[in-house]
Amino acid sequence: MSLCVPKAFAAVLGDRTPDILPRALAALDRHRGRIVHRDWIGIVDFGMASRSRRFYLVDLLGGRTTSLLVSHGRGSDPGNSGWVQSFSNRPGSEASSPGSFLTGDTYYGKHGRSRRLTGLEPCNDLAEKRGIVIHSASYVSDDMANMQGRVGRSQGCFAVSDNELQMVLARLGPGRLLFATK
Repeated sequence: MSLCVPKAFAAVLGDRTPDILPRALAALDRHRGRIVHRDWIGIVDFGMASRSRRFYLVDLLGGRTTSLLVSHGRGSDPGNSGWVQSFSNRPGSEASSPGSFLTGDTYYGKHGRSRRLTGLEPCNDLAEKRGIVIHSASYVSDDMANMQGRVGRSQGCFAVSDNELQMVLARLGPGRLLFATK
């Protein structure tokens, strides 16, 4: 399978670190034994403010990139500034965790349809135990980002807008990589 690395990815990131895509691709290679589908990957750049479209869905076969809003955990931003201050893998921390995640099955929980995540590194290997998933939330929207200068915070989950959840779940189906970094 040949990958078509999106040339537009650098334009989408602007002045942000240009090494994010290569780091995500290195993680895809490093976890090739667990990541069975290599068509789409998700990349979350927690080095950007939550008001920014910092969740990238990258089509590695077609060369397209879509960006959207995503929350971070309240334990990572205790002052509710909209910026990640720290990460944690500790249960009860309500913080986001960095690193590589394997996307799992969907289920219906307290946030509706959600996708399970398995942490693949020591910095996020408790993701399943902590209940870290992809789900939608009303506190993630363009209106909120524009009005408050940030979106709401989760308990460490990757929460996206209600309108974009279906697309995220379809593109990041089971067996794909979600890579989070700062």
